[in-house]
Amino acid sequence: MPAGTTPYDVLPDEDTISTTVTALEGRGFGVDVVDDADRARKTALNMIAFGSTVMTNTSVTLDQTGIADAVDNSGLYESARDKMNALDHTTQVQERKAVSGQPDFAIGSVHAITRQGELVIASASGSQFANYAWGAARVILVVGLQKVVPDLETARRRLREHSLVLENVRAKAAYGRHSYIGKILEIHQDTPGRIHLVLVRQVLGY
Repeated sequence: MPAGTTPYDVLPDEDTISTTVTALEGRGFGVDVVDDADRARKTALNMIAFGSTVMTNTSVTLDQTGIADAVDNSGLYESARDKMNALDHTTQVQERKAVSGQPDFAIGSVHAITRQGELVIASASGSQFANYAWGAARVILVVGLQKVVPDLETARRRLREHSLVLENVRAKAAYGRHSYIGKILEIHQDTPGRIHLVLVRQVLGY
């Protein structure tokens, strides 16, 4: 589905961006607004100290910006994802959760941001929720500005009508199975300095 072909793929105007940034900052979130994926990658990586343990949560946005590759394959950081994947999926489940849930940095994206500054994330398993909500010392979320919506009701509708539709296509190609919304995380506020958003004036992810 090409960008811009649904109401959920439209970039907001500057007044809406400004209003949203102010609301996010009022809830304790740090915010940078950048023009493109290249600048988003540089901004996000500049916040991560070399040698830090970093969990790259599964995200089309991280793939599109090159952030996932830069973290997991550059050798500059300790990849929590690589450590987790080295453990057995069946016999070391709790060890995998511990590795992914408490990194120095968790990095990923969200599925919607309301103009009131609330973050909404959907997941089949909820595996990324632990580090976003509490476990990671710092969280960096890279988000295409097309994900800004008027309110929580629209955010939840966006999850069902847009994000899930596109994720289902990806999951069928990648894993041979359908996706589903098993859990939804809403973040309404956090300790100032812990969660930082890099908002991009491009349609990125879904």
